[in-house]
Amino acid sequence: MATGGPPAPSPPNLVTKVELTISCENLMDMDFFSKSDPVCALFLYTPDSIWYELGRTETIQNCLNPKFSKKFVVDYYFETVQRLKFSVYDIDNDSHDLNDCDHDFLGEFECTLGQIVSNRQMTQPLLLTNKEPAGRGTITIFAEEVTDTRVANFEVSARGLDKKVILGSCDPFLEFYKKSESGWQLAHRTEVVHNNRNPVWIPFCITLRSLCDGDLEKPIKVKCYDHYVNGSHELIGTFKASLAEMLHAGCTFPAEFQCFNEQKLRKGNYKNSGVICIRRCQKVYSFLDYILGGCQINFTVGSIAIDFTQSNGVPSSPNSLHYTSPEGFNEYLHAIWAVGHVVQDYNSSAPLCISSQQVSHMFPVNFNPSDPFCAGIEGVVQAYQQCLPCVELWGPTNLSPIIKHVSCFARQALHQNLAAEYFVLLIITDGIVSDMDQTRRAIVKASHLPMSIIIVGVGAADFRAMEFLDSDDHLLRSPSGKAATRDIVQFVPFRKFQDNRVALAQSVLAELPDQVASFFRAYKLKPPNLTDVPETTQ
Repeated sequence: MATGGPPAPSPPNLVTKVELTISCENLMDMDFFSKSDPVCALFLYTPDSIWYELGRTETIQNCLNPKFSKKFVVDYYFETVQRLKFSVYDIDNDSHDLNDCDHDFLGEFECTLGQIVSNRQMTQPLLLTNKEPAGRGTITIFAEEVTDTRVANFEVSARGLDKKVILGSCDPFLEFYKKSESGWQLAHRTEVVHNNRNPVWIPFCITLRSLCDGDLEKPIKVKCYDHYVNGSHELIGTFKASLAEMLHAGCTFPAEFQCFNEQKLRKGNYKNSGVICIRRCQKVYSFLDYILGGCQINFTVGSIAIDFTQSNGVPSSPNSLHYTSPEGFNEYLHAIWAVGHVVQDYNSSAPLCISSQQVSHMFPVNFNPSDPFCAGIEGVVQAYQQCLPCVELWGPTNLSPIIKHVSCFARQALHQNLAAEYFVLLIITDGIVSDMDQTRRAIVKASHLPMSIIIVGVGAADFRAMEFLDSDDHLLRSPSGKAATRDIVQFVPFRKFQDNRVALAQSVLAELPDQVASFFRAYKLKPPNLTDVPETTQ
């Protein structure tokens, strides 16, 4: 049998993430007793000649010159023509369907992502579907490359805000602005807190790049407004501060900033128009922060589970998923090579342990229980090839034992109360699961541990059970109804990617970074070696 692997994968196409900021001016007013309530939706033209909606901004009430705070982040491929369409609508009810007859079309603009990137900022007229101008409406698109993915969590309140009407209080909201080459650019807008001069806004998260280009000393402008239903919001006051100054919040006491209204500064008895309190400003650690900070992504103990059950077919039969071709490969070997070469890069130690399932218990593929480790992917492949002639395929296919096995190691790591280790179980199977209830129960229990499960399905079986375990649309529940605390399962059908190992590896690991980072953030665990993380993250 051949022991070498398939040719090394070619490098993936270069991809850059680009953030698009949208604003409009002079939109058509489609409402009789108020102004239009605009939203902008972004569409991508697919190879199937379909306009696919990538996302939409927030809806801004009563505004013909909206500056949207919600950004679009899209993948930019230099070598590909990516047609985009920006469609602006006046939203008149709660329906999400833009084709709802109550929603008024305010105009659209089509271009390629390449045109936006090459111009960086472009302002163009909005057009109706018949290509006639949509009144005097224009759209401005500003593009920035996403090079800094760090984000910060904010908890903000205020006290003693000026009231702008004699009777009643005020309805305050905040806008955060970044200083750019073209002036002050809206970075974030809070919700409105009604009838309250001492508001507490809902905590929010914002990227450091959007707020200050990642420069902690760069000034940030914060405006406090009193909200009016007709859109003519009145400025209460403004202050400027750097993120470095805001980051002091939460250490011992809130960071407080006085709001000033320039029109009142001339008054001799004027003190301020209120105080904005940054009650908490904390950098959110990213996946890369945890890796650079010493967290070990552990593909070591029990990392690869291979399905040796009878449903795969007798290995000597060409129809078997374990049948070894004259070239020395089968689907299991291809999957091991393709995925293993990626995951071993993140191993904290060189050897990989490989476990297989037979009936209701596990056995090491190298038949050495005292040392069930293999030297890298080559060792895994060699152990698999030597093991295959010696085993008799049987049933049933039980996934819960291997999940419980790895959960033990993850539970021990969690008790250390450090973001030092994270475990990943890779299961390669034909998809026929016999202990579905026990597997669901084991996954739900594992969801509160530093652990993820990646399932690669080989063959052409019905993988609906695997997709159910993946549960992208909702959290998985155990048979008793208990919900998982988070989604820890990623399922990938091997045959969909068998001709593109790069795409397979990317799909396999697509959800892992967020699963790692979100777990440690939920437990408020910082990277264990903070000296490896930039000072600005503290």
